[in-house]
Amino acid sequence: MAEIVPESEKVLDIGIEERLPYPKLGFFGLQHLLALTGIWIFPVLIGSTLELGATDVSHIVQACFLLTGIVTILQSSRIVRLPIVQGPTAAFFAAILVAGTTYGLGTAFGSMVVAGLIFMALSIPIGKLGLFGHIRKFAADPIVFGTLFIIIGAQLANIGLPGWFGTPGTDSYGWPSFWIGVVVVVVILACMIFGGDSLIKRGAFVWGVAVGSVLALGTGLWSPPDLSQASFVGVPTPFPFGFGVEWPIVVLMLLAFLQAGAEAMGMYTLVAGWGGEELSLNRINRGLFTEFFGCTVGAAFGGIGTTSYPENVGIIRVTRIGSRFVTLTAGLFALALAFLPQLSLFIAGLSGAVLAAASTVLFGIIAFSGVQMLRRVEWDDLNIAVAATSFIVALGGQWLPEDIVAALPTQISSVLTTPMMLGIIMLIVLNIIVNFGSRPVLERRRAAGAPARSADREPPEHVTP
Repeated sequence: MAEIVPESEKVLDIGIEERLPYPKLGFFGLQHLLALTGIWIFPVLIGSTLELGATDVSHIVQACFLLTGIVTILQSSRIVRLPIVQGPTAAFFAAILVAGTTYGLGTAFGSMVVAGLIFMALSIPIGKLGLFGHIRKFAADPIVFGTLFIIIGAQLANIGLPGWFGTPGTDSYGWPSFWIGVVVVVVILACMIFGGDSLIKRGAFVWGVAVGSVLALGTGLWSPPDLSQASFVGVPTPFPFGFGVEWPIVVLMLLAFLQAGAEAMGMYTLVAGWGGEELSLNRINRGLFTEFFGCTVGAAFGGIGTTSYPENVGIIRVTRIGSRFVTLTAGLFALALAFLPQLSLFIAGLSGAVLAAASTVLFGIIAFSGVQMLRRVEWDDLNIAVAATSFIVALGGQWLPEDIVAALPTQISSVLTTPMMLGIIMLIVLNIIVNFGSRPVLERRRAAGAPARSADREPPEHVTP
C-alpha cells in the first residue's frame, strides 16, 4: 500500500500549513521548547548516577539542544513537513545509563553511532529501499500505538507527581515545593478550561511554568543559576567522552532505535490525522532517516537519542495549533541554545518541582491520546489478548525480583525493566503473531466451516421430511 490515510478526526484550529504572526510563533515555539524536559532532566540524572562533573553534564545538554534543533528544523520544514519536535527519549536514556555504568559513556555513545548507521541504512528514502517504513502495518497499527501511549503515560507517572516535592537533600525539598506544584497545575488547568480560544488557553503550560517559577523565586525555594559558570558562546564538543564500541551495547541501542522509530511512525500518523494529511511511504522514510541521522550525529557529540516527543503532541492536542512553523521556531530556539551555554544553563536551572508539575499534566494527555487511538480498534478476543498482555507485562517488568534481574545480561535486563522498550517489542510481536498470523487462519476456517454447518442444520428442499 503506497499511502497511509490516517483515520483520526481533524482536531486542529490552526492547520499544519498555516502561518502565525511572529510574536505568536515565538510564544508557542517557546512553549514547545519548555516541554522538552528530557533535555535538562535526563543529562542531570545521568550525571548524578555516574558521578559526572558539571562540565561533562554540560556537554550532554549542549549536544541534546544541537540534535533537537537540527532535526526539528528539518522535520518541520523540508522532510515530513509536520509539526514534529524531536527530544531525548527515555529508551535511549535507559540504554545510555546501563551502557555508561557497565562500559563507560565513550562506549555508550560510540555504540549508538554504529546502531544509528544501521537504522539509517534501513530507512533510506529512495524508492523501496526504506525497509523500516515497510513495517508500518505491523508497528503503526492503532492497537500498537494506542496501547504504547498508555504505557508511556503510566511509566512517566513515576517521574511526575514525585518530582513535585523537589530534589531530596536540597533546602527546597518537601511540602513547600509540593504546594507550588499544585499552583502550577491549577494555573494550567484553569487556562485550559476557562481560556476559550485565546492566548490564555493556548499558552497554558507557559503560564503555569512562569507563575510557578515566580512563586518559587519569591519564597526562596528556587534561585536562577550562576551564569558565570559558563561562557556566553560555546560550541558542542565532538566525542567528549572518547569513542568505543561493544556489540552487546550496539544491540541494546538497536532496540532503543526500534522503539524510537516505531514511536515516530505513530506520531506522524496521529498528528497527520489531526491535520487531515496523508502520509506516503517515502514521506515516512524521509522522516525516519532524518531522525536516525540526527541521533547518529548527536551521539558523536554526546547527545541522548531522540524521537518525536510525546509531550509536544500533547501540547498540539491541547492548544489545537498544528502549524509546523511553530515547531520550526522551537527547533531554531533549541539550535541557538546549543551555542549559548549561559542561556542553556538558565533554562536547565528552572525549578524541578515546577517542571515536574507541568509535565504531569502532559503525561496524562499522552496516555489519553492513546485512549483516543484505541477507539479505532475492534475489541474482540484477539485484540484484547494483544493489548492486555503487552500492557500488564510491560508495566510489571519494573518490579521483577532484583536477584533475577541481576542475573540477566544487561542488554536483556534493561529491556525487561523499561516499560516502553518491553511494551513496543511485545506489541509488535504479538500483533504480528495474532492479527497477521492467527487471525487470517481463523477467519478462513470460519468461512470454510459456515456452509457445512448450515447444510447440517437445514435439509435440502427436495428431501421430504
